Amino acid sequence: MGYSSDLTDKEWEIVEPLLPTKKKTRPPLWTKRQILDGVFYQLKNGCNWADLPKDFPPYSTVFWHYKHWC
Repeated sequence: MGYSSDLTDKEWEIVEPLLPTKKKTRPPLWTKRQILDGVFYQLKNGCNWADLPKDFPPYSTVFWHYKHWC
């Protein structure tokens, strides 16, 4: 189930190269797209970070990336 705030495939193709790359330590548990969709969901709906739906990564992960991408 998708949300209206989720990126389309075409939007993702534009945004993906702009995101910082991760050091090669271990495989990530969540994709950058899942995390960014969580950020957009929170920004669009204005909910508390802890109130993100459970099909997004944990709110602490989403918020950490949001802080570092800003």
